[in-house]
Amino acid sequence: MKEISGGITAPKGFLASGIYAGIKRNKKLDLAVLYSERDAVAVGVFTMNRVKAAPVILTQRQIRSGVARTVIVNSGNANACTGKRGMSDAREMAGLTADALGIDKRLVCVASTGVIGEPLPMERIRPAIKPGVDGLSEKGGGDAALAIMTTDTFPKEAAVSGKIGGRTVTIGGIAKGSGMIAPRMATMLAFISTDAVIGREVLTGIFKNAADRTFNKITVDGDTSTNDMALCLANGMAGNRSLEGKGLRQFEEMLDHVCTKLSRMIVMDGEGATKLVEVRVMGARGQRDAEKVGFAVASSSLVKTALFACDPNWGRIMAAIGYSGAHVREEGISVSFDKVQLVRNGAGLGKEIEKKVVEVMRRREYAITIDLNAGRAGATVLTTDLTYDYVKINVAYRS
Repeated sequence: MKEISGGITAPKGFLASGIYAGIKRNKKLDLAVLYSERDAVAVGVFTMNRVKAAPVILTQRQIRSGVARTVIVNSGNANACTGKRGMSDAREMAGLTADALGIDKRLVCVASTGVIGEPLPMERIRPAIKPGVDGLSEKGGGDAALAIMTTDTFPKEAAVSGKIGGRTVTIGGIAKGSGMIAPRMATMLAFISTDAVIGREVLTGIFKNAADRTFNKITVDGDTSTNDMALCLANGMAGNRSLEGKGLRQFEEMLDHVCTKLSRMIVMDGEGATKLVEVRVMGARGQRDAEKVGFAVASSSLVKTALFACDPNWGRIMAAIGYSGAHVREEGISVSFDKVQLVRNGAGLGKEIEKKVVEVMRRREYAITIDLNAGRAGATVLTTDLTYDYVKINVAYRS
């Protein structure tokens, strides 16, 4: 497996484009089209928020057949909490895209991201869809990655290729996300393409597992979006044999690598963030306990503000562990920052050790390792610090 350029268009038979349709006031790209030159096996994972945006509901229906060809994505407007008009607009976006491509509208998925509660400006989107389709290109992945951004500060792309069964198989992807990140089933928006030959049932299982290991193990602010969606399209143009055994394991590793790269970039680009921190939990009685502790610490506002301040306030970490709902014994807990142990047997190791931890906390990236000494299970959750800029960004989000 090797990392390559190209993102979503790196696999054979995938084209993309990104244009300005007039949705965003800052005149940045805001409409993306992703396209497979042949029908693709399509699977997805979606937000577990009970308030779901119209494009999420529509796309969930569209991929029930297990086949798709294209995805149209707008940024700057979530088309969420927009009632019957929202669903009508999402359907119209799918229909206009299908007409421009000359394909069945049932093969079109729709995604939106941006401000909640405002109707889509369809008078601007309608005339932009045909130019978006006309601009489809093997080199259009970069523009597509830009066009799906909202408060992101940089585009998120990844791609890998590897030999499987004597054929070169490629997986690529783009994602967006910076705020409202506490994914359950998916992340803000992520689109993965591959030219592998793979069955729908197999892809469904390994894509969900990949999302659980990567996109579902990140948090920026504890909020789960109404628009979370991750889609994977496999068009089979690599011509490999159907994946099984060693080949399937190779494909899983490649898929995990792409999803990991994208999810790390989302956390690194967290709104106002200055730190990327891995919360590593070990010694838990079970997997669920490990995840409860990881998310309690990673989501704690008090812990996150301490990360920003480079303050080794380990009491906040202990408090979060204690209210996580996991089985823990205070006297069994140890906490380390990278290789510097700060807490042993539930007690701090003193001010001189705290000074060493401060040096670790000044780094851009580091790990907090929590050993519960209660079992063998573990989990890792990626998080950020909570800064003044996070508040500034979200105060001004709609104004």
